[in-house]
Amino acid sequence: MSWLSGSQRVVLTAYHPSGTNAAAGNQAKEGEEACPASRRSGQYTMHHENSKKATERPAFDRSSSQDSLDELSMDDYWKELENIHETRKNSHEEEEVVVVKEPDEGELEEEWLKEAGLSNLFGESAEDPVESMVFLSTLTRTQKAAVQKRVETVTQTMRKKNKQHQVPDVRDIFRIQNDPKEKVSDGNEPPSVKTSINKNETQEEGKDPEFSLGIHEKNLLEDMTVSETDINLEISFAEQAANVKDDSIDKISGGKDDDTLLPNFRLPKDKTGTTKIGDLAPQDMKKVYSLALIELTALYDILGTEFKQQKALKIKTKDSGLFGVPLAVLLEQDQKKVPGTKIPLILQKLISQIEEARLDTEGLLRIPGVAARVKSLCQELEAKFYEGTFNWETVKQHDAASLLKLFIRELPQPLLTVEYLKAFQDVQYLPTRKQQLQALNLLVLLLPEANRDMLKVLLEFLQRIIDYRDKNKMTLNNIAMVMAPNLFTFHGFGSKSIEQNEFVMAAGTANVMRFMIKYQKLLWTIPKFIVNQVRKQNAESQRKERKDKAMKKLLKKMAYDREKHEKQDKNSNDADVPQGVIRVQAPHLSKVSMAIQLTEELKASDIVARFLSQKSGVVSSLQKEEVFLYEIGGNIGERCLDDDTYMKDLYQLNPNAEWVIKPKNI
Repeated sequence: MSWLSGSQRVVLTAYHPSGTNAAAGNQAKEGEEACPASRRSGQYTMHHENSKKATERPAFDRSSSQDSLDELSMDDYWKELENIHETRKNSHEEEEVVVVKEPDEGELEEEWLKEAGLSNLFGESAEDPVESMVFLSTLTRTQKAAVQKRVETVTQTMRKKNKQHQVPDVRDIFRIQNDPKEKVSDGNEPPSVKTSINKNETQEEGKDPEFSLGIHEKNLLEDMTVSETDINLEISFAEQAANVKDDSIDKISGGKDDDTLLPNFRLPKDKTGTTKIGDLAPQDMKKVYSLALIELTALYDILGTEFKQQKALKIKTKDSGLFGVPLAVLLEQDQKKVPGTKIPLILQKLISQIEEARLDTEGLLRIPGVAARVKSLCQELEAKFYEGTFNWETVKQHDAASLLKLFIRELPQPLLTVEYLKAFQDVQYLPTRKQQLQALNLLVLLLPEANRDMLKVLLEFLQRIIDYRDKNKMTLNNIAMVMAPNLFTFHGFGSKSIEQNEFVMAAGTANVMRFMIKYQKLLWTIPKFIVNQVRKQNAESQRKERKDKAMKKLLKKMAYDREKHEKQDKNSNDADVPQGVIRVQAPHLSKVSMAIQLTEELKASDIVARFLSQKSGVVSSLQKEEVFLYEIGGNIGERCLDDDTYMKDLYQLNPNAEWVIKPKNI
């Protein structure tokens, strides 16, 4: 098996168990559970192409480990890695190696700009980068610096390659945002978040002055008090990092106890509502992806950590089956059986099988199933799962757990994706826990929807196991040690866990795994500053559309008359709604609409409750948990509101929205 790491190739040649007990453990008879007590931690031998001398895992250096986990607490990690190695060795199957392309710096940054939706800042389309200019006007100072850095690199690369088409000067691209007539920033106010719209235009749109993110953001930064437990989602994470000078605050502390040493990070209540992944319409989520990529890059730039996306070459993969099948292909065949399913059916069934046998089983996930039996079950599942003839009653709990881990690590590309696996690993190098959590939040936003959905189900399942830790002896640390090798040591390409600093990397990835499990609810939250940037982009796009529409009206009188008539109708309808009152639509309930008087304490849950209390018997089966209030239009595409959203505050932020009660995903 070959492993890639940077420019060197590393070949994994053998695993050497420490002590004779490991050999005894490998001779366990079929039908017996492999006993973890009979295994000892060992080490891998590696050969570098440039060196004939094998490198060995060095003695653990406590000072270089992020969480100061000692070797004893890492024992579960090495046992799991040994089990994985033995499983692959016994499979006798030739593995397809994913080769990671190493592009030059210019190509890397060019790909980054494309991913960020800024491809028309360079190349043939650079002559008319109006759309990107609108996008750039919504960025913070640090975000814009990250973009400018990549544009400069691409520009230099293009000039070196003597491209025939026009190569824009980076100073021209950013001239609009760096107008010399603007007041010089004091270093706290991100000048890039201001737009060219004047005060009258803002009032015409009915936008809250807070929405401009200028003075308001400056005040928030100035008043920001550093807390070890509050996660500020109103201000760009990179802006926070740039403004917090005391790097000693919230440093990673040592300790080998369980999650008692991890802070209970919390999100302060947001009156306009917390936005979770899945709450926004697809068109807005596309904008969230671009902004999250730029924000993550800006954060890494500020903290001095290199951020580079990996790129895997296409490889031949299975187009059917269960194990070793691409996630997209797996879901496509599953949806033929169960329309609308978002989680692989085999994963759902394995989790169900493990839970049916109770989660208080000692050593759950840590004690492996019998290798021969697991291999046999795997083959039988491939043949009988979709036919519905597989006998689940014969599957022991530890075997099901081993099949679950096997399914995850045998994905042709890692669950955390080839593009971002290294970025997930590198989270451990960020200086504070809070910044690590912020980076993980952004990385989760960058995952494809299928990967994100599966990761969410997996993390929730792991937390349910931890809830029984008093009986199953599987604490947060234990679970993190066991699961980290399955998510982070992807067998298709180089893994730093087998480099010379493998123990430090192992401790780091296990710690990242701990964060993902413990703070999973926070990770699925879309930061408010990103939602506000999406709102601003939508508002700017609408303004541009209105200007284009106005020009067409001058050319087409009939179109002008129609628009005028629609505007009169709209004004007539608006006149029916008094100031401070919103009209809520409920097409799926018996009462179609209702006028609601806004008060300081009125929440989204109150409005839903009013409608449900007046529903007829025809819809009596609907529960409060099944329908939600949506904010639609205005400066947002569509947003599902959480129960604690204060409607008056949200109305001030988006007065042109429509308000609709409906079931989710309709």
